[in-house]
Amino acid sequence: MDKFKDECGVFGIFGHPEAANLTYLGLYALQHRGQESAGIAAADGTRMRAVRAMGQVADAFDEQSLGKLAGHIAIGHTRYSTAGDSTLENAQPFLIDCSHGQIAVAHNGNLVNASELRDELVRNGSIFQTSSDTEVVLHLYARSKASAVEEALEESIAQIRGAFSLALLTKNRLIAARDPHGFRPLALGKLDDAWIVCSETCALDLIGATYVRDVEPGELLIISDGGLRSIKAFPPSTHSHCVFEHVYFARPDSYVFGRSVNEVRTELGRSLARESPADADVVVPIPDSGVCAAIGYAEVARLPLQMGLIRNHYIGRTFIQPQQSIRHFSVKVKLNPVRSILEGRRVVLLDDSIVRGTTSRKIVKMVKAAGAREVHLRISCPPTVSPCFYGVDTPNRSELIAATHTAEEIRRYVDADSLAYLSLQGLREAVGSQQNEYCTSCYTGIYPVAFPRDEHTYLQLALKAID
Repeated sequence: MDKFKDECGVFGIFGHPEAANLTYLGLYALQHRGQESAGIAAADGTRMRAVRAMGQVADAFDEQSLGKLAGHIAIGHTRYSTAGDSTLENAQPFLIDCSHGQIAVAHNGNLVNASELRDELVRNGSIFQTSSDTEVVLHLYARSKASAVEEALEESIAQIRGAFSLALLTKNRLIAARDPHGFRPLALGKLDDAWIVCSETCALDLIGATYVRDVEPGELLIISDGGLRSIKAFPPSTHSHCVFEHVYFARPDSYVFGRSVNEVRTELGRSLARESPADADVVVPIPDSGVCAAIGYAEVARLPLQMGLIRNHYIGRTFIQPQQSIRHFSVKVKLNPVRSILEGRRVVLLDDSIVRGTTSRKIVKMVKAAGAREVHLRISCPPTVSPCFYGVDTPNRSELIAATHTAEEIRRYVDADSLAYLSLQGLREAVGSQQNEYCTSCYTGIYPVAFPRDEHTYLQLALKAID
């Protein structure tokens, strides 16, 4: 589907005899955040081991591989590459041994000064094994002259800029770190006497753990046998939580940035209905991400909500595509219209976003071919006009249809009878952002963290126009 690509998911647990098995379950809950590779590293107080593999969690581990991961501490990672190639070498967690001892790291985010730091490290003799920006953190850590692990980590992360929620593992510690702007979510939970950090609270729910609080922006949290110790590793900064977590990325049963994703998405739909009503008979969500907003839209519009599109949840990573004899096959294999709901009716078709517009065009045509009399497309976020450089794999600006076309031009392209987006103000009100504490760069082109030496390269991507 024509969506922004999910980022990564991290999970860590301290103080449980089945740490690796619980991490495996936690990664299941975070599978939506990355499907390219998965990995787990575990420690038993004396040694550390890691298992990494390409593919989804179910493909990456079995009883034999999990049996190698003994210990009461573990971290795990599900990856979608936003920096670095999709290869086993880039699969996380990364595990190294250096003068400070063994350490493993799992990272969600993107470091905007990674290439600058990498060049400097290479000039000083570092040899990189991957193309991932995360490896920069390990090289900085390994080169630190600090005597204590915590001091070396604090020194290392003070040099990186951008978005990062990190789970780190030593032989006897679980460490969590979050960038001072708080771009990516990171939650702290507890299961009996065990402590947990994870990207979303849905991972806590799966293993029966309770949510305690978020790891705070700019916090370095050390979990050991002595309990929790918090270090404020950065001076206070303006918060820039990724608003797209609420729009699309996070699971609706999660709480991120202190808010229920389900409730926020439902409120996005309510706001959209108030701003852009449609003279229609039925509200149909584009599953799965459009469902919550469609519920809110239908509630305010006082229209019935019906599942006029059914999603096939059993699509593998690859499938053999036929020739052009079957039109729009790539969409039809994932979505199928319900003619009895659509035929002869005026339909509000609700989705969370439009990226390139190609999939929206195919879906509108599919709904009309199933007999819909009118199709009114409603989008529960503002037009997406700029790429993200903080941990989301997005197209460059030339591929974002809203960056170079008006809403009316997009409406004609997708062949809808009407098209409306939620306003930026409506979005901010729905997420409860009274002090603009969310990053909305994908809607505004205003980036809260400046780019380093290679700023020109970044801004070229952001400003490049369609040929």
